[in-house]
Amino acid sequence: MLEKIYHSALFGVIKRELKRISRNWILIFITLIAPIFAYLTVMWMFSDGVIRNVPTSVVDLDNTTFSRNISRQLDANPSTHVIKDINSVEEAKILMDKGTIDAIVVIPQDVERKILSGESSTLAVYINNTNIVKGGVVKSGIYKTLSTISAGIKVQKNMKKGYTEEQAIARTLPVKMDVHLLFNPYTNYSYFLTLGLLPLLAIVFVFLGSVYTIGIELKEGTAGALLKSSEDSITVAITGKLIPYTFLFFVNIMFMNIILFKILGTPLKGNLFSVLLSELLLIIGYQLLAVLFLNLTSNMRLSLSLGSAYTMMALTFSGLTFPSLAMPLIAKIFSWIFPYTFWLKIFLGQTLRNEPLRETIPYLIVLLLFIISGIISFKGMKRKFSDSKYWGKE
Repeated sequence: MLEKIYHSALFGVIKRELKRISRNWILIFITLIAPIFAYLTVMWMFSDGVIRNVPTSVVDLDNTTFSRNISRQLDANPSTHVIKDINSVEEAKILMDKGTIDAIVVIPQDVERKILSGESSTLAVYINNTNIVKGGVVKSGIYKTLSTISAGIKVQKNMKKGYTEEQAIARTLPVKMDVHLLFNPYTNYSYFLTLGLLPLLAIVFVFLGSVYTIGIELKEGTAGALLKSSEDSITVAITGKLIPYTFLFFVNIMFMNIILFKILGTPLKGNLFSVLLSELLLIIGYQLLAVLFLNLTSNMRLSLSLGSAYTMMALTFSGLTFPSLAMPLIAKIFSWIFPYTFWLKIFLGQTLRNEPLRETIPYLIVLLLFIISGIISFKGMKRKFSDSKYWGKE
């Protein structure tokens, strides 16, 4: 009999919340429109995947056929685009200070004469490394071009000594590296950025949306009515209230997965079910952490402010933007307060690394612990739902 009342009360709370969603455009915006719009925006921003045509200047102090060939080769490299050949290093640095260019290649005088006479010559390269990703791509592109030109010169010299082309290449490159990039073979920064940003956006909307949907009951003084409709069970009240949003947020996560795996082509080398299970636990974890924040602050506005910082900091301490191995011990410990940190290990392990399923179990357990921490706060929330002194606060 008690079980029957429990389930009927749960259904009543769910029905009540569905009516509130249908009548409140803010709830519809938070749960459906805003997340999808954010996903599409990020997808559009990073759809190219690889940085190309970074503005570069060549300071040609030699002005010979060989030096002009270097400039053409640099312009032909996909990473760099030579926008201006100038004759002054000072002028080039002024352009870099203005942000017009991001790299300078200085070709010294007599470079052709030295090369033809068998001497070595040094080219100076200046790179704006303010943006580390862009700076790294430009550096790699320029060095690859110059290395190719240098190797070509050595091959020609060896062929002039009577060696065949194969022998000349072998003498120029006696040791060859066979490099295999296992997890991002195309050096596509979209894999790095979208894998981190899209889920981060998801948890931001889940957390803040949950704070708003529960906190609005306190702010508008309807918490008592919610508790009454749940037969005075705070577990039924919060569970019934969050279930519709859990479903809607999971639909949004599915839309995110379509963008990642189908549109952007992110690899899925592991088990899809474990990924979906971890995403569901991630949603529920952040929903119940929202309850915990409201229980601690008794204030929707303060919880939204703290929650914004809490969710956004997750990316920084997750180990994706900066390796956790290089973090100080206190930073590593701090990273454990974010469910996102443990979920990301599951996601990367199953998408890019094809890790065994047993590797996901410890992280799934941690996600469950976050859920439990939110459930523990239910008792405190019942006191706030029952006492009108907690109602009407911003």
